[in-house]
Parts: sequence; structure tokens; C-alpha cells
Amino acid sequence: MTRSVSPKRSIKPPRPGYVLEEQIGFILRQVWQRHAAIFAREIGINLTSAQWAVLAKLTETGPCSQNQLGRLTAMDVATIKGVIDRLTARGLTETSADPEDGRRLLVSLTRAGQQTAEKAAPSALAITRETLAPLDAKERETLVALLSKLR
Repeated sequence: MTRSVSPKRSIKPPRPGYVLEEQIGFILRQVWQRHAAIFAREIGINLTSAQWAVLAKLTETGPCSQNQLGRLTAMDVATIKGVIDRLTARGLTETSADPEDGRRLLVSLTRAGQQTAEKAAPSALAITRETLAPLDAKERETLVALLSKLR
């Protein structure tokens, strides 16, 4: 007696409640990785994104305390100190006593820091454009507004 063999059917496992590719953290990390790759390729002057953030913010604000600069650039105390130390070692920033409070140091751009920031600004704008290029103008506006609400 021969037994008929039925073809194997592919059985899909049940859909898990947590699908990694659908999670906001995973998506944001992938988007950040893409943006970081664009940044590294385009900035062209050997700056990290944190260093660029400090140069850009000092260009906007002028001299400010390291503590305030950390808050303005969303960096914790240890991170902002390390970034300022590296920028100062490269001659892009300098510190001086705050005339209103001798216990506080002000961080400011050196002339070389100002020139570096001016040189990098068009590239930084291009990086933003390229990062957002897959979106139309309305989608870009919506994305920025929604992400700003999540801060």
C-alpha cells in the first residue's frame, strides 16, 4: 500500500506583537544613520556633528557659558566639555572669564572658528536638504513639526 505524501505547506509563525521595523526608535536610528553618513560625506572639514552644533550655535549667540552652550545644543555636561576641549585644541574656540561672574568661563569662536563655521554653513544646509530630499515641501514641514513635538 502506498501512502500519498502531501506537499509540505509553509506555516507562517504568528505575527509577534512587537515588530522591530515598525518601531519609532528603530526607524529614527536608521534615519539618523543615513543623515550621519550624508553629514560625514558632505561637511568636508573634519567636524563631528556635535562640533558643528557648537560652532553653529556660537555663530548664532556669540560667547556664552559652557553650561548654557550645552543646554542650547542638547549636550550633557561631560559631552559639551569634551567637544569644547577638542575645538579649543584645534584653535576654533577659546574661553575667557565672564566679566559679570569671574567664576564662569565664556566660550567663544576664534577667528579660525568663525571662518570654519562660515565655510561649513552652506554644506550644513545642503546636508539638511539631502536628508529631507525624499519628502516634498509639505512633508518636510510636517516632519519637522511632528519631530519638534516629540522633543
